[in-house]
Amino acid sequence: MSSTKNILQSKLKKAEIHEYLAERLKDAGFGGVDIFFTPMGTRVTIYAMRPGRVIGSRGRTIKEISEELEKRFGVENPNVTVAEIEVPELNPQVMAHRIAYSLQRGVRHRRVAFWALRRIMEAGARGVEIEISGKLTSARHRTEKFSAGIMPKSGDLALKYVKVGKASVLLKTGVFGVKVKIYPPDAPMPEEVKVVEMEPEKGQEGEGAESGEGAQGA
Repeated sequence: MSSTKNILQSKLKKAEIHEYLAERLKDAGFGGVDIFFTPMGTRVTIYAMRPGRVIGSRGRTIKEISEELEKRFGVENPNVTVAEIEVPELNPQVMAHRIAYSLQRGVRHRRVAFWALRRIMEAGARGVEIEISGKLTSARHRTEKFSAGIMPKSGDLALKYVKVGKASVLLKTGVFGVKVKIYPPDAPMPEEVKVVEMEPEKGQEGEGAESGEGAQGA
């Protein structure tokens, strides 16, 4: 099997596991998962607002998740750990689920979008972008975008630092999709430039002094 197919299959498996955990742990405030395939096994780190619900009574839930990952998804020797989300407003997956839940309760999409924008920016984010798609105000499907702060669209900053979360909800008018992008507080600003001072080597210092003395004597 080629390396390209291996990468695609790995990405697909991670997406399937993410979808399964998002549905299984939605009551625990699921905020994402990190999956690392190693020769010794697979490290799975689940981020949640309520880790106790992920672990379950006497570790029953986390044990069931480990067995499901191994049998259903073919994950070899899964080592599942849970990490608590300290600031939910800076986790795009959590905020996407919150927006979807508010839409399910009947809150208007513009109201919940501006509420989420305010909460995320107050938590210290450098930028946020929210997309809500569906039959928002008419029978036609469309997408509305709400943004605040700075949001890199391409390049190294967008690939390394921008965090993305997605959620969907079924309403009477159809399926609504929610996409949240957050540019975190610790990410660098696009206009920031760092100047690194290089210390001259010892040999270069001596050569510079000698050439200066020679020029003065001439």
